[in-house]
Amino acid sequence: MTGKTAPAAKQTAPAVAKKKAVPALKQEAAPKEEAAPKEEEAPAPVPATEEPPAPEHPLEQPPAPTDEPAPIPTEAGAEATPVPAEGSPASPAEPPAPVSEPKLEKPKEEPPSCPLSLAVEEVSENSFTLTWKAPEQMGRASLDGYVVEICKDGNSDWKAVNQEPFLSTRYTIPSLSSGDKIHVRVMAVSASGTSVPATLEQPVLIREILQLPKIRMPRHLRETYIRRVGDAVNIMIPFQGKPQPEVSWTKEGQPLDTNRINIRNTARDTIFYIRQAQRGDSGKYELTVQINGAEDKATLDIQVVEPPGPPQNLKLVDVWGFNVALEWTPPVDNGNSEVKGYRVQKSDKKSGKWFTVLERCTRTSCTISDLIIGNTYSFRVFSENICGLSDSAAVASGVAYIEKTKTTYQPEKIPQRDMMEPPKFTQPLTDRTTTRGYSTHLFCSVRGFPQPKIIWLKNQMEIREDPKYIALIDQGVCSLEIRKPGPFDGGVYTCKAVNPLGEASVDCRLDVK
Repeated sequence: MTGKTAPAAKQTAPAVAKKKAVPALKQEAAPKEEAAPKEEEAPAPVPATEEPPAPEHPLEQPPAPTDEPAPIPTEAGAEATPVPAEGSPASPAEPPAPVSEPKLEKPKEEPPSCPLSLAVEEVSENSFTLTWKAPEQMGRASLDGYVVEICKDGNSDWKAVNQEPFLSTRYTIPSLSSGDKIHVRVMAVSASGTSVPATLEQPVLIREILQLPKIRMPRHLRETYIRRVGDAVNIMIPFQGKPQPEVSWTKEGQPLDTNRINIRNTARDTIFYIRQAQRGDSGKYELTVQINGAEDKATLDIQVVEPPGPPQNLKLVDVWGFNVALEWTPPVDNGNSEVKGYRVQKSDKKSGKWFTVLERCTRTSCTISDLIIGNTYSFRVFSENICGLSDSAAVASGVAYIEKTKTTYQPEKIPQRDMMEPPKFTQPLTDRTTTRGYSTHLFCSVRGFPQPKIIWLKNQMEIREDPKYIALIDQGVCSLEIRKPGPFDGGVYTCKAVNPLGEASVDCRLDVK
């Protein structure tokens, strides 16, 4: 077949398609149009000679583009192959369809964990109220809420109380019959699934509680209750609740040893009694007071202690001068209580008596000072806890001898200071006015070494042994007393200080009126 017959097939194929194939395609290809709207752009090629029957199903492959020549019919049973037009290059073989990679399945999201601390808050004659805490793990999806289900005692048919999940951690279940025993469970719900249900251990008895159970723990029992080995433990804990609540005791989740511990319960309190406490009685005791699912709990922490053992490995580390260094290790048995410190004692060989040198030493080493020269000392150490000192002490194996050391006294050499100084007045004379017949004094102060000689002058004339004038000097303070001055005693008075290094003088004027 040549390229000349191609135009004829190109003209006849659309004509036949318009008459026969097009109506069938309009009826059957309707679903295909919704899935692949792009395939409507080009009509499907139809053989020119024979009219094929309308297809029962939509065409699976898209038709050839309109620019390509239509296929030419061949003999029966042979496939029609398109012939390229004149001057057009031969079309290459169609590539195989790409194989789609299998999609990896996403890991399933984990549902939330179980709600926590499910408890009964209140019970009435036809309803009861639950409380709980949110689960620890919410999962990847956010929490949609909680579903509460109930079941009567003796029946296994669980019924949901709420139609839609809710986010509150408190829920009241109404419309119950008085006297029924109801089992209850709560589940957390999210988009990834439902959690394991949280259930109550005992069914809830529907009846009115006049007063909820409440434990009145005494103040001194809210902290650790400490007793010595051999002491009696007698504790009374009051509580309240109507009707009378059920009281139970456990030790660290286990029942009590009734051979050692006696419990007596009344309508208002419970008594916990141990005749002689032992260290094995230490631990946390849990008291539970319950009324129909509503309960209250309290914890009693008891610690039975005794004196600790002695320290270990006490040794004399070093001796120097008047000092001794000691070291030891903590005791093997601390008496079931923390060791608060150590007491260190010494004993000299002469007296043989023990004297305490350190109390409450918190370290396992110490240094003892101020020992007497020539004495020989022994040392021992007690350990101490809340009960007191250990029954025995650790004694150092060796003794410390404080030797006498030869010392030579060498006085300190003090350099001599040159104290020589010429006279110098530190306080000068001041002018004065006095009244006739009234004695007066003149004062000044001077310093110098050697001590200067003081000379008084009046109008440049030296005052010698005159009973009218009395001259004194004390600690560098110079004074001149003029007894009952007259008009002729006025004038200029001068004080002169002289020593081998020089001299100095001061003067003043005295007026007598």
